[in-house]
Amino acid sequence: MNMHGPSEHEPAPAQGPRVIIAEDSVLLREGMALLLQESGVHILDQVGDARALLESVATHPQTDLCLIDIRMPPTYSEEGIEAAVHIRRQHPQVAVLLLSQHVVSRYAADLLGAGSTKVGYLLKDRIAHIEEFSATLRRVADGGAAIDPEVITQLLSRNRDHALQNLTPRENEVLQIMAQGLNNAGIATELTITERAVEKHIRSIFTKLDLGQDEHEHRRVQAVLHFLRGAHHL
Repeated sequence: MNMHGPSEHEPAPAQGPRVIIAEDSVLLREGMALLLQESGVHILDQVGDARALLESVATHPQTDLCLIDIRMPPTYSEEGIEAAVHIRRQHPQVAVLLLSQHVVSRYAADLLGAGSTKVGYLLKDRIAHIEEFSATLRRVADGGAAIDPEVITQLLSRNRDHALQNLTPRENEVLQIMAQGLNNAGIATELTITERAVEKHIRSIFTKLDLGQDEHEHRRVQAVLHFLRGAHHL
């Protein structure tokens, strides 16, 4: 027996982002908590409504991210998004990742009005792909913006932003995938092009959206936000 390490019955110390889960379905909430814990996420708390979520965030200042169902009690309408906006305004260090059963694209723009980083919006179907879901959660907790591909498709089809209309079809594809949180290598793999080609497209996107000469990663986030805010009228 190894007298210095943990016993075989002791769980390994939690690593990764510290998360509060807000979901009214006990079964789904506990299922997500179990899957995320197994992938190294530290679950600080689990709550079933928006009021309990806000109270939990206030009492857990070490929170990195809140995983929030958009529709929660008592009206099952917009409690989750309202809580997310409040958290981003009052606790800007805390990321929010919204979950929705169906695509309601205006929620993405609503949320981005309260903060330009540390935001995500996914369909609940993505939870089943735990490795991808966990990776997205970590990216959002680290300061990224990750929007579900289905939401992006709807936003792009309805977007009337004039600057975005100047993008080529390929640049639009690059921007859509960028919004999902992928890096240059991931974009290159997704589109079956070289990383050098991706870099060229991204430089062109920055120029056409007039994003200036700020730090590269910041401009990536701003490009995604420009894309999403163009649909704020939805």
